[in-house]
Amino acid sequence: MKKSISFLFLFLFLLGLLAACGPSRDTVKDSGADEQNPTASEGEQESSAEGDKPEKLVVWINDEESQKKALEDIFAKYEEKTGIQIETVPMSMLDQVEAISLDGPAGRGPDVYFQPHDRIGDLVLRSLAEPVDLSDVREQYVETAINAVTYDGKIWGVPSVVETYGVIYNKKLVDRAPETIDDLMAIAEEYTNPEKDEYGFLMEAANFYFAYPFFKTYGGYVFHKEGSTYDIEDIGLANEGAVKGGELIQSWFKNGYIPVEINPDIMNGLFLDEKAAVVLTGPWALPDYKEKLGDNLGTSVLPKIEGEVAESFVGVKSWILSPYSEHKTWAVDLMKFVTNEENSLQYFEVAGEMPANQAALNSNTVQNDELIKAFAEQVQYGDPMPSAPEIQQVWEPINNALSFIANGEPVEPTLQEAVNLIKENIQAAKQ
Repeated sequence: MKKSISFLFLFLFLLGLLAACGPSRDTVKDSGADEQNPTASEGEQESSAEGDKPEKLVVWINDEESQKKALEDIFAKYEEKTGIQIETVPMSMLDQVEAISLDGPAGRGPDVYFQPHDRIGDLVLRSLAEPVDLSDVREQYVETAINAVTYDGKIWGVPSVVETYGVIYNKKLVDRAPETIDDLMAIAEEYTNPEKDEYGFLMEAANFYFAYPFFKTYGGYVFHKEGSTYDIEDIGLANEGAVKGGELIQSWFKNGYIPVEINPDIMNGLFLDEKAAVVLTGPWALPDYKEKLGDNLGTSVLPKIEGEVAESFVGVKSWILSPYSEHKTWAVDLMKFVTNEENSLQYFEVAGEMPANQAALNSNTVQNDELIKAFAEQVQYGDPMPSAPEIQQVWEPINNALSFIANGEPVEPTLQEAVNLIKENIQAAKQ
C-alpha cells in the first residue's frame, strides 16, 4: 500500500513539473506566428497586442545628424502615443548587417534596423530579416518602393526613403532642360570646349549606377526578372540593347564631351564654376549647387530616348524587421507609424530625403519644392536596383568594363567579358 502511495505522489510531482516547464499562453503569444504576420489594421494591432506591449523597442538608426534629429521627434510622438520607450542606437547602415549577425543571436540586437533595399536578398539569404505584412497599408507606398522591398514574392521591409537621379542645369547657360537625348547631345556639341574646361553635359558615365538608363532604355538589363523573382543566369549587360547603350556612352568620350578622368569632384567643381551647363546627378548635390547658383539652378527628369523618359535606378531605404525581435507586432506598428504621411513629411523637412509614402511624395510640401519635384517625378519612371544577393558580383566587372569603353576599347567584347566575369564571380561566391 505504501509503495502504491509513493508511486502516486511521484506521478503527481512529475506531472506538476512538466506543467511548470511548459510555455504559458502569454509566452506563446509573444513569440508566435500571429506576431510575425499580423493582418489586423494598425489600430487593431494595438488592441490585440495590448497584453504583451513591451516596455521598449530597440531601433538601429543610420548615424547621420539630420536623420537622427528627424527620428528623435517622430519616436517621441510614438512613445507618447503608445507608452513604449524607443531606444535608438546610431550606427552606419554599412555596419549594421555584420553587427546584427553577431548581436541578434546573442539577444543584444535591435527589433528594427535600417538598410538600403539592394541588400535585402543578402539579408534573406543570411536569415537576418523577417517578412512584413503590409496588406493593410500597402497602397500608401510608392509602387516602385514596394517592388524594391519585394523579394521572392514576400515583402521584407517598410519603405522609408526613395532616391534617384535626374538632370540639373544652369539657367544662365541653357534656358531649359534637355527633353530628349538629341537635345542633350545638341547642348554637348554647342557648349563643349575641352581646351577651356567647358562642357555642355557631364556625368559619371563610367559608373554603372548612373549609366544604367542608357542601357535599360535600349533593352539592356542586369538580371531578367519575372514578378519579384530574378533569373541570375540571364544577364542582359551584353545584349544588343546594352551594346547600343555602351556605344552611345563611348561616343561621349570619343567626341570629348566628357573627360575620361571624370569623377564626382571634377564634375561638381566644373558645375559650381559654371563651366558645365548640364549634369546628371542626384538631389544630394542640391545644397552645394543651390548655395552657389541660387535661382539659376534648375532640375528635370532624364531626357527621353525613343519617346520614353529614360529609366533611372531607384534606391529605397527601408526599415527591416529583425527575426530575433521578441515584439514583432509592435516593431511593425512602429515602422508603419514612422512611414505614415505625416511622419514621412516631417522626415523630409528635417532630413531632406524624399519619402516613399505616396501621399507625402505627392504633397504640396514636396511638389512645391521646385528643385526636388523633378526627382520625385523621376522615381515614377525609375527601376529599383536588383535586390538579389548576386548584385554584389555585378558592380566591379561592369564598372571596369565602362572604364575600358571610355578609353576606347571595343564595346561588345568588353561587355561580354564583363558578363562572363560576373557569372564566374557568382559561381565562386556559392562555393
